Amino acid sequence: MKLFFRQQGQGKPLIILHGLLGSSDNWHSLGKVFAEKYSVYIVDQRNHGQSPHSDEFNYKVLTEDLEKFILENKIEKPHIIGHSMGGKTAMNFAVKNPSQVDKLIVADIVPKYYVVRHDRLIEGMKAIPLDEITTRSEAEIALSGYEPDLAVRQFLLKNLTRNSEGQFIWKVNLPVIDEHLQEIGEAMVYPGTFDGTTLFITGDRSNYFEPSDEVLIKKIFPKAEFASLDTGHWIQAEKPMEFAKLVMEFLNG
Repeated sequence: MKLFFRQQGQGKPLIILHGLLGSSDNWHSLGKVFAEKYSVYIVDQRNHGQSPHSDEFNYKVLTEDLEKFILENKIEKPHIIGHSMGGKTAMNFAVKNPSQVDKLIVADIVPKYYVVRHDRLIEGMKAIPLDEITTRSEAEIALSGYEPDLAVRQFLLKNLTRNSEGQFIWKVNLPVIDEHLQEIGEAMVYPGTFDGTTLFITGDRSNYFEPSDEVLIKKIFPKAEFASLDTGHWIQAEKPMEFAKLVMEFLNG
């Protein structure tokens, strides 16, 4: 599968992987910051953004997609940043291919099983009558009955686009994501460890990380370092400049 990606900047390669229901669009501004020093590749994972849709959707195929992407683009030993689902993909790739990763940054996810909490969001997205609405504001109103946070609603609605006839459609493969949602909550697919330098950045107001998770993390990523910001789960969106500062200090260290 050929993944869509955006590339900017020059220097050592840095790959960025978005989370569930996200896309490379969400990382455009931060990509510009990182591109001042790195050759940045912001990837749309399968069933998201402008990448192809597929009936398969789990960490095995997401990891294989990343392997093929790196091979096809002749990328050598990149740094990798992954948020949420993208962080799980990045962790699996690093454990499976430890010699192919330089530094790893994982944003607000840890290598354990989660009960995926996005089912209400997906239910809300499915409830929007795409064949009836004519404006994004109508979609936002329909979604507000399922998600009270305006920022989250706006994030989800970035997945809306129009087809050639002007009708709203989803860029994400919503039926397949819905069907395989619990697979995205899985713990690590691949066994082993990654001995490279790794940074876990967590949100103080997020419930994806508990202090006891550090023990598990250290078993798989023995050189793991930890940092946190005063945010919820979408760290890079809530505190972009603070997030960028942590990342650049870690990569330059």
